[in-house]
Amino acid sequence: MAKKVIKAGTLLCPAPAVMVSCGDMEKPNIITIAWTGIINSDPPLTYISVRKSRHSHNVIEKSGQFVINLTTEELAFATDYCGVKSGSQVNKFQEMKLTPIKGEHVSCPMIEESPVNLECKVIEVHQYPSHDMFVAEIVAVHVDESLFDEKGRICLEKAGLLAYVHGSYHGINESSLGGFGFSVMKPKTKKRISKQEHEARVKKNREKQNQAKGPRK
Repeated sequence: MAKKVIKAGTLLCPAPAVMVSCGDMEKPNIITIAWTGIINSDPPLTYISVRKSRHSHNVIEKSGQFVINLTTEELAFATDYCGVKSGSQVNKFQEMKLTPIKGEHVSCPMIEESPVNLECKVIEVHQYPSHDMFVAEIVAVHVDESLFDEKGRICLEKAGLLAYVHGSYHGINESSLGGFGFSVMKPKTKKRISKQEHEARVKKNREKQNQAKGPRK
């Protein structure tokens, strides 16, 4: 496969498009961030890289807190809006009809419409020419109850999550190409999982059919 060398740049895709809420319940704000990720598992550490000129940069720098709110295809419009508009000029919660709700450990609001909210407290700040990286500990996670199955497993693949790919927003397909470790999975295990997935699909289709029929009169 032939390759073409281009100018060095930040072409790492896909990236998670998240809405980061900051401020407080009286003066809430949202900034859309694609430069975020996980640093450590125990304790759970994350980061966001924020351009120094952004209004939210000063807000997060002063408070040392923020909430990472995962986004969905339904939130794509709001996600883009909160990335191009400044919180110094508009109330993004009001403009996008988003609902600010209180967290448990931070003073800044969470976004109720987001399926997953990660409360974060800043522990380090790394300064770079264009952006500052706020390293934070995830102190609480809130997950929509609809994303839990009957066994208590979190099914994020059902959330319709959003990703950012080189300037565009894309929905993440619910179908999986394989779970972690599938490349070294034993045939017996693969067969068992395949059977379980088939039974789950059959059950889901039956539920859809029953809902389509509606209640008997």
